[in-house]
Amino acid sequence: MNANEQLLKIRCENISKTFIQKGNQEVPVIRDVNVDVRENEFLVICGPGQCGKSTLLRIIAGLEIPDTGTVLLDGKPVEGPGADRGMVFQSYMLFAWKTVRHNVELGLKLRGVPPKERQEIAQRYIDMVGLQGFENHYPHQLSGGMKQRVGIARAYANAPTVMLLDEPFGQLDAQTRMFMQHEIARIWEQEKRTVIFVTNNIDEALFLADRIVLMEGKLPGTVKTEYKVDLPRPREHISMDLLRLRKVITDNTELVL
Repeated sequence: MNANEQLLKIRCENISKTFIQKGNQEVPVIRDVNVDVRENEFLVICGPGQCGKSTLLRIIAGLEIPDTGTVLLDGKPVEGPGADRGMVFQSYMLFAWKTVRHNVELGLKLRGVPPKERQEIAQRYIDMVGLQGFENHYPHQLSGGMKQRVGIARAYANAPTVMLLDEPFGQLDAQTRMFMQHEIARIWEQEKRTVIFVTNNIDEALFLADRIVLMEGKLPGTVKTEYKVDLPRPREHISMDLLRLRKVITDNTELVL
């Protein structure tokens, strides 16, 4: 089944959002955004800082309510957060007093999953992200990349059908960031889910995406254009096909490289 034949998973219809700042100043953040996301697609929303891409992701997550427009997930309106969407943030969002295992188990525990079952589920995803042997470590004992892997394992452990990642590698050094790009691509291939990934980095977008939605570089954010990344996986950052598409996108944007 090719991408055009895939089932529609998410539809964002005419999404607009304005925030009220101090002094009752209105700041339009996104305006009339329309985006479709297909089942098991790896979609990257790409754009410079302050273009509304993270606000759009939070609306899809149900963490923000749009002023106008609708987000449909499997044909039903999104009216708030739900277990069908897993969220990974740029900050690590781990509980410092909980071990890796207990951080990964948290959502399962809140849902009332019995201890033995949640331990088995947590261990599966700890192994998947390559943290076996670190189950009893605390966040302060982990590197930045390892902390983010805990967050990814925790999100996957709750069995969402959609993964939402908001610049998850933005705090990592260049070498660790590249390693994590390979890891998230490997995990996506292994555990096919619909993924929406926000970044301001063209190379990261090209390495990961089936399709890139490019946002305008100013507020209010709108969709400027889309690019299908029809390149074989696994990819290399230095492949000539990737570099040619990179030039097309850089010529059309003001992204941080």
